Amino acid sequence: MNWTEQQIPRQDGRVAVVTGANTGLGFETARLLAERGASVVLAVRDTEKGRRAAARINGDVSVQELDLTSLESVRAAAADLRTAHPRIDLLINNAGVMYTPKQTTRDGFEMQFGTNHLGHFALTGLLLDVLLPVPGSRVVTVSSVGHRIRAAIGFDDLQWERSYSRVAAYGQSKLANLMFTYELQRRLAPHGTTVAVAAHPGVSNTELVRNAPAVVRAPITWFAPVITQPAAAGALPTLRAATDPAVLGGQYYGPDGLGETRGYPKLVTSSPDSYDLTVQQRLWAVSEDLTGVRFPVGQAAFAA
Repeated sequence: MNWTEQQIPRQDGRVAVVTGANTGLGFETARLLAERGASVVLAVRDTEKGRRAAARINGDVSVQELDLTSLESVRAAAADLRTAHPRIDLLINNAGVMYTPKQTTRDGFEMQFGTNHLGHFALTGLLLDVLLPVPGSRVVTVSSVGHRIRAAIGFDDLQWERSYSRVAAYGQSKLANLMFTYELQRRLAPHGTTVAVAAHPGVSNTELVRNAPAVVRAPITWFAPVITQPAAAGALPTLRAATDPAVLGGQYYGPDGLGETRGYPKLVTSSPDSYDLTVQQRLWAVSEDLTGVRFPVGQAAFAA
């Protein structure tokens, strides 16, 4: 059976925080969760846009300022969320930037790595202790098919200071999203309440592609009817990862079509590099050092 929005269970009594929820995939994710009864927080950089988005959603929706390019903002947002919501059921790390020109976050990190990975790493660590007591709680992090394209964790030049490729930097950030999810799940497993899951939207028709080089943007524009899908369809893998009762920690969901570019959400596999345990744990340690955030879950033993 194809998994559609009709399969989303009722979410009454659950609190969901969705980053980047004022537009595109995040908006569709938030909209459907709210329509199913969840109390949804739109965690967004531009609160005015967030309020306009909230007005278009039927349900219990609030707006929280969150700028993932600033660790100060991440800490402030986490403090606000902890005060307003003593328990959180779903944290959906959806926000992201793609193929940006070379620039840095307020903390000096390469923009794509800093926003897509380090910002969400810090937010998750700062909120995890209000998810851990909640049975069935989940952390869902949105990756991309781009994690396979020229992607590696370049520890020798993690911030792309010597040279810069916007495509490779994006691939690194999306690979980091997956490696973070897998390592987080190993650390969560002994607690038995919260799981970490990943998803990707295929190739969705959103504004995220606006910074893509012409060689990438042109084919997507030309062949959009064939290789892309609407944001509502692109959000379904995230929604399945967040709500399907059959989902297990450490799984990865994406579209079932050719090349995982479009289609109904199904369980998929990520690149061989993403499963490297040594790199996952090294990335975790580096991310803790860069953000100053320590998680309330200890390091798990290597799997046999």
